[in-house]
Formats: sequence, C-alpha cells, structure tokens
Amino acid sequence: MDLILIAEQALNGLQFGLMLFLLAAGLTLVFGIMDMINLAHGSLYMVGAYLAAAAMAAGASFMVAVIAAVAGTALLGMALEVTLLRRLYQRDHLSQVLATFALILMLNESVRMIWGEQPLMLGTPAALSGPVELLPGLMYPAYRLLIIGVGLAVAVLLYLLVTRTRWGMWVRAGASNRAMASAMGVPADRLFTAVFGFGAALCALAGSLLGPLLAVQVGMGESILILAFVVIVIGGIGSIRGALVGALLVGLVDTGSRTLLPALLRRLASPEVASSLGPALASILIYVLMAAVLFWKPRGLFPARG
Repeated sequence: MDLILIAEQALNGLQFGLMLFLLAAGLTLVFGIMDMINLAHGSLYMVGAYLAAAAMAAGASFMVAVIAAVAGTALLGMALEVTLLRRLYQRDHLSQVLATFALILMLNESVRMIWGEQPLMLGTPAALSGPVELLPGLMYPAYRLLIIGVGLAVAVLLYLLVTRTRWGMWVRAGASNRAMASAMGVPADRLFTAVFGFGAALCALAGSLLGPLLAVQVGMGESILILAFVVIVIGGIGSIRGALVGALLVGLVDTGSRTLLPALLRRLASPEVASSLGPALASILIYVLMAAVLFWKPRGLFPARG
C-alpha cells in the first residue's frame, strides 16, 4: 500500500471528522441538556452553506461570507428555539421527531423558494486554491488544511469554553442533571436559547467551509445528520469530548474504508468484485463501529450522565 496514499486519506479523514465534530457538538449539547431530538439540525447546516454562497455571490469575500453565515444561522436557530422548539421540551420524543421533521420540510421549501432548485457555487479562496507540499511527494490542498486548522481551533476553544467559563459550568451541569441544575439557579431559558444558537452557528461554520468541496443544494443536511447522530451515540450523549473522539473515529473509518478497502479487496478478488463489494462494505463499516462501541460501552465512550 502506498504510504503517500495512506497519509492523504488520513488527512482527509481528519478533515471530515473535524467537520462532523462541528455538527455533532451542537447536536449533543441540545440532546444532552434539553433532552430534545432535533432532526432539523442538518437543515441549519444547509442554511449556513446557502447564506455563505449568497453572500459571496453578492460580492463579499470568503471570510465575510463565513461570518455572515454563522451570524445569520445563529439568529435563525435562536428564533426557532424561542418561537417553536421551546414548546416541545415537555413533549415526548415522538412529538419532537414529528415537529422537527416538519421543520426540515419547511426549511427545504423555504430555501427552494428563495434560491431556486439549482445548486449554488461556493468558490474556494484564490489564495488557498493550490496544493501545499507537506512531505516529499505528499501534496495536499491548502484549503483542506485550512479546514483542519479551523476545526482544531474550534475544538480547543470549545473545550476551554466548556471547562473554564461559567457558561460552560452551566452547560456541564445541565448535561449531567438538568433538574438539579435548574433547582440550583441555572437560568434554563437563557441557557437553552444560547446553546441552540451556538449549535446553529457551528452548523453554519461547517456548512460554509464544506460548501466549496460539496454541492450547496436543497436537502444537503439530511445525509450528514445521520453521521452526526452516529458520532454522538459513539462518543456519549451530552459529551463534547465524546463528540470530538467519535467524530474523528467516524471520519477516519469512513474516509479510509472508502478508499483503502477496495484496494485491499483487489488483492483477494477480481477487480469487478472489489469495485462492487468495496463501497458496500465501506458504507456499513461505521455502523459496525457504532455497534461494537455500544456493545463494549452502552452509554458511549464518554457519557456526560453516568
């Protein structure tokens, strides 16, 4: 196996895992603190990508477009929490699933009415359009390195925010025991609104950064939402550390298996069998990983409640 190929796929898996972490961090906080199943979390990722693409189409720079997308999606998330989702906290999970699924449909149709059916183009910054030589023979796109750097920086800042600030203390208390935290004076309404807006902002950051690599189109959040749920189940509901570890595991396994597994199968079977069997096995490997983790630790790797 080519070592350069392995290194490239490891970097791709790291990049994909860090973007999954941005999605899963907000989702695990909402699920862990509010006990709220929010299927519309992926739709906020889609809205962030569309806002960034629209800002760049209006003449804004890439950085300004990302900031505008993060701010706009955070405001949208807080508005949804105050007007709609707050009414669902005391409902059962079935009601939450039905309401947030309806929200997916409404957001998809709203995006379709505003921007149309055709995918939008979100260009890569000109300064980051070329490759960077990391090692002799290892050329890697500069923009993907930017994504890795931003993901690592957000992970560190989020760790410091959760572990070193009063807001983080409230978040950890709410994730461990929401009723006791409320009884001790934690402002639940403000905390819930802030957490939901913060999670929406992380979604928008992931959507705007992945926009140049993926198609900015209606419904783009549904498929990645499934992976985000896999991440928080593996890492442990309500745990930021678990979300980071789970996202990196899923990113590395998913990216590596899709590229390396067909190559390994070609050594054991014909190219036709390897080309058809490899992607099929790779697509289920992360779910095998999730099943193995849950068999070993039913509450995930780092559960917040335990």
